[in-house]
Amino acid sequence: MAEFEQPSFDAQKLRPYIIIGAAVIFVFIIFSKSFIILQPTERGVVFKKYTTGLDVDNVLGEGLNIVAPWNDVFTFQIAEKSIEETMDVLSKDGLSIKIDVTLRYRPIPSKIGYLYRSFKDDYVNDLIRPEVRSAVREVIGQYTPEELYASKRQEIEDKIDIMTENILKDNFIEQKTLLFRSITLPLKIKESIESKLEADQEAQKYTYLIEKEKKEAERRKIDAEGKAEANRILSASITDNILKEKGISATERLSASPNAKIVVIGSGKDGLPLILGGQ
Repeated sequence: MAEFEQPSFDAQKLRPYIIIGAAVIFVFIIFSKSFIILQPTERGVVFKKYTTGLDVDNVLGEGLNIVAPWNDVFTFQIAEKSIEETMDVLSKDGLSIKIDVTLRYRPIPSKIGYLYRSFKDDYVNDLIRPEVRSAVREVIGQYTPEELYASKRQEIEDKIDIMTENILKDNFIEQKTLLFRSITLPLKIKESIESKLEADQEAQKYTYLIEKEKKEAERRKIDAEGKAEANRILSASITDNILKEKGISATERLSASPNAKIVVIGSGKDGLPLILGGQ
């Protein structure tokens, strides 16, 4: 019975395939870095480390991007975000005021290369927070607590909003909204301001009532003067002849009535007839 011979393993024949496979894997690893997929809320900046450095003017958009494998890509989030700041600031007269501020913002997508070059990834702590604090302190320092609490609050908020918006825009950040969540004054100052506001409202109410009464008195005066003038004109227009004529006309109508009466001609005042009796 013949023995079964095992086929010999020829490594030389497999070597080309091994080399080709390794080359394919190597090429895939190298060039996989060339395909960059960015989400809708992401943008990318290419760093050409062997040539020109950070390419600030050519921002990679959402979707598939192809870059040279030896370059690096820095990814930025451009979705709208918000920060909250609580700070103690001094008013014009040196009183401490606690203010809570919320700022909504987003990086300007086309300028993230410039933003990265100036602040890298920490632009929130290195740029936004310090500038918000600085603007709040500068503006609040120009007003008294009463103006901040009541009469000029909107004016103060508008000034801070414009100041921070301009500074952030110059540094490639788009400011969406700046809101004052709360303003806390020292209790005694707050009570004093509220008492003064109540007194001012009472004074305004009292002034309004006085003005209302003055206008009503003026109206009554004008009305009375008008009636007096009308009576004067009416009295001036009624002469003795007119009265006599009216009396004669009335006498004629009465004498023609069927009721019994006595008419005395010429016995009345100014020679008008007297009518006696009658039903």
